[in-house]
Amino acid sequence: MHLNFGFTAVQTLWTLTFAALLVLLVVLQGRDRSRRFPWFTASIALVALRLLTSRLLFGRLPGITLNGIFITLADVAALVGLLVVAEMARRAFHGVARRIWVSVTLAAVAVGAVVLYFWGPWPALSSLTADSYLAILRLMQLAAQKSDLLLNVLAIELGLLVVVFGRRFKAGWRSHTQQIVIGLSTAAIAQLGVQGIWQAIAMKAAPQTQAEYEHILGLRDKLFNGNSVVYVAVLVWWIVCLWRDEPGTKAEAEALNAAPEPVYLESPVIATDENSTETVAAAENAENTDETSK
Repeated sequence: MHLNFGFTAVQTLWTLTFAALLVLLVVLQGRDRSRRFPWFTASIALVALRLLTSRLLFGRLPGITLNGIFITLADVAALVGLLVVAEMARRAFHGVARRIWVSVTLAAVAVGAVVLYFWGPWPALSSLTADSYLAILRLMQLAAQKSDLLLNVLAIELGLLVVVFGRRFKAGWRSHTQQIVIGLSTAAIAQLGVQGIWQAIAMKAAPQTQAEYEHILGLRDKLFNGNSVVYVAVLVWWIVCLWRDEPGTKAEAEALNAAPEPVYLESPVIATDENSTETVAAAENAENTDETSK
């Protein structure tokens, strides 16, 4: 008996990724993590929107319009991703001296700029400066690609810094900040690895027959599917880690709940009922009688 599975690998990975993104958003909102990590939450929502848009609009709009929508979303996602890296760095190294912060940031950006310059081909300048809608799309696409590459490099650098120096500040082991950064750097390493391997294959491959060409395309699909598997694993990692509380949070809450209630000293209270009023009046009359007799 053979099972007939009607979904392809791409469809299965798309479904798993979209479902994991929705579960992660529920965890971020339900566990009140979105207030601590607003840009990270926005980036997850944006990735889910891009996946849903690609599924709903692909093949239903003209190619130029569809490319314009996808490229615009890619630019916005790259910008939000850079803000996520800045948010994680600020939380991980809160309290660092401004001089050290600026020096490390400039060094990280310099490394990213070198990678941008040597990684991948650059299009001709004339194709980007032409006064046309396609030239604008090419420029936006180049900005999205290079920004995404810079984002991956910065995420890897931040992951190394957090693992090495995080315990000295506010990104110790099993903290939500470190767990998010580990996921970001893992996804970045996988994406850069896939891009590097595919570029090497594309530059050296010289297919002579249709079978060889299809074999190369099959390798590309396997590489991209492997990257998607890694991203699903990262999403599951974030779901599990962000569902749990950070170490020490429960202990502090239990200590506050177990603390004895404060004891307040009672101050003299003047009674207002009728019996106590009569008693006070009788005492005052007795004192006045004693003074008169004296």
